Amino acid sequence: MSALHLTLASASPRRLELLARLGIVPDEICPADIDETPITGERPRDYALRMGEEKAAATSAPQFVLAGDTVVAAGRRILPKTEGEGEARRCLELLSGRRHTVLSSVVLRAPDGRCRSRLSENIVRFKSLSHAEIDSYLVGEEWRGKAGGYAIQGAAEGLIQWIRGSHSSIMGLPLYETRTLLKSAGFPIG
Repeated sequence: MSALHLTLASASPRRLELLARLGIVPDEICPADIDETPITGERPRDYALRMGEEKAAATSAPQFVLAGDTVVAAGRRILPKTEGEGEARRCLELLSGRRHTVLSSVVLRAPDGRCRSRLSENIVRFKSLSHAEIDSYLVGEEWRGKAGGYAIQGAAEGLIQWIRGSHSSIMGLPLYETRTLLKSAGFPIG
């Protein structure tokens, strides 16, 4: 193991792809297996940070651990990571024609055990979606396992009128915040 070993506490291929944009290939991928149920009354910001911190804590790697979570919220309502088509449809119907928040936390646990975290807050606005547009999107199954029932890096991008914030954050890993955390912890990055 090298002196600066990095474990990614995520099975997300998007997070791996986004890290590669920073020139980083994790030494190990070790998805954290935690209960991701929101606490009753928990605010979306608090939930996103808690999930990232719990994922970092649950990974027993001895060196650097990078974890994160992406949460889609309509007001104070935390939308699920959709598993069924009906659930994805309900999310898209709720988001149709309105703004919503996408929160992405990134947490870095250093070899000394200290955790640093950042939260990226983004606003996304979908166009008013017709039933046919929702049906068409659902057929592609990009929604499966995605917070809020959509993936911005796929066909849903054509349904989004505008975003305010970071595209990489909405995909699942805020690159600016990730780079800042790694540099501040002494991890070599260009």
